[in-house]
Amino acid sequence: MRVSEYVRHDAVGLAELVARGEVTPAEVAAAAHEAVRRVNPRTNAVVETWPAEDRPAPGSTPLAGAPFLIKDFGVAMAGRRSELGSRLAAGHVARSDSYLMRRLRRAGLVTLGRTATPELAYSITTEPVLYGPTRNPWDPGRGAGGSSGGAGAAVAAGAVPLAHATDAAGSLRIPAAYNGLFGLKPTRGRVSMGPALDEGFNGLAVQGGVSRTVRDSAALLDLIRGPEPGDPYFAEQPSRPYAEEVRRPPGALHIGVLARAWGGRRTAAPVADALERTVRLLESLGHRTEEVTVGLGADWEEFVLANARLSTANVAATVDDLAAALGRPVDSSSLEPATLAAHHYGQRVSGPQFVAALTIRNRVARSLARYFSTHDLLLTPTLPELPPRLGAYGEGEETLDGLGWIDRLNDRSPFTMAFNVAGTPAMSVPLTADAGTGLPIGMQFAAGYGREDLLFRLAGQLERAQPWSGRTPDVWAGDVPAAEDS
Repeated sequence: MRVSEYVRHDAVGLAELVARGEVTPAEVAAAAHEAVRRVNPRTNAVVETWPAEDRPAPGSTPLAGAPFLIKDFGVAMAGRRSELGSRLAAGHVARSDSYLMRRLRRAGLVTLGRTATPELAYSITTEPVLYGPTRNPWDPGRGAGGSSGGAGAAVAAGAVPLAHATDAAGSLRIPAAYNGLFGLKPTRGRVSMGPALDEGFNGLAVQGGVSRTVRDSAALLDLIRGPEPGDPYFAEQPSRPYAEEVRRPPGALHIGVLARAWGGRRTAAPVADALERTVRLLESLGHRTEEVTVGLGADWEEFVLANARLSTANVAATVDDLAAALGRPVDSSSLEPATLAAHHYGQRVSGPQFVAALTIRNRVARSLARYFSTHDLLLTPTLPELPPRLGAYGEGEETLDGLGWIDRLNDRSPFTMAFNVAGTPAMSVPLTADAGTGLPIGMQFAAGYGREDLLFRLAGQLERAQPWSGRTPDVWAGDVPAAEDS
């Protein structure tokens, strides 16, 4: 299979070719390996590849035979390294599959490697010391976002059509927005975090993927959703597959528009313009929009402090566990400044402070639930600015404590984290681009708890009305002379 043909298909399309016997999973995997080889020197999105091990039965699932990459965080594949983007975990090998990995295998996906993540997935840019910065394929001088930045850059560059991602503060939606992809953060409890965890970051983290088409993300969520033994809770299962929802009309929706970010950060002019264009598109499709203000149930300083206490306490526990298991020191030889600061801050979070932070989590969830009782969806920009230059996000990180780092994260991504705290689904949709630079701009739509069905219906409608998968970045696996494409 030639790479020029390979990149024309999404994951569902490749699986359909396999099911019809037009190509074999091995031929698709070979094309994927070649695509990675072509783009990775310029993106540094993929940190390791390996020969295809899975042998899916053609046609057994909507994704059987499609190539796949897992993030170096949040999922464990037996016998493969799981380094979490950190020198502290360098060389660590997973002993067994996590529940998610088992489901990915049953989905028929052929996992070929792992993608880059910032250290412990604790940043919204992917520039770890362990394996260097991941570059945005639309402009390699800019970041690809994080913490699923490797996944975002790999999919955008055509290495694979679909890749695993996680999201604890926007980590799936941010790379989707910066790389011109579709990315949906599921409802809390939709996909199991087990068996190693009952919750990730006290329920803020979820599993998912980024893709070039809506139907790929829908098919993936259909195949990985559902509870596993020992899960503390789970979201009610949908009445029909999400893949069917993509094709169903959403009806006329009542959509609130939040133009001003929580916390007061100004939105850059290209993003504000993109939001206005999105509103006009929605209204042309028959939806009712109105500008709204949405209360968080806490003031911004309380919100940031609560998230700092929850996240740093989790980082501190993870770091201590890794250091003990691998016999490594907790210092600057093994951790980056922001992670080390989070560890120190998290060790000082008291029990009462931690419980108070969970109380803020509950207040945010209740406040957003009240909003969704009167509106179908909420529209915001995914991010208030275009992708920053590499190095910009980490400037001066050595001067920040654990609270200061989380304050920076929320300042640079003020629209995303509220939905992690509330546990509600939200998606970034690549509807527009900046006229001056050509850089993609993502629009975020959020829904009430368990309403991924509504998001997929709207996403399908938007994709049909204003297709984006034909737009390709500067670094693209299919851009080679015909003589080299064999």
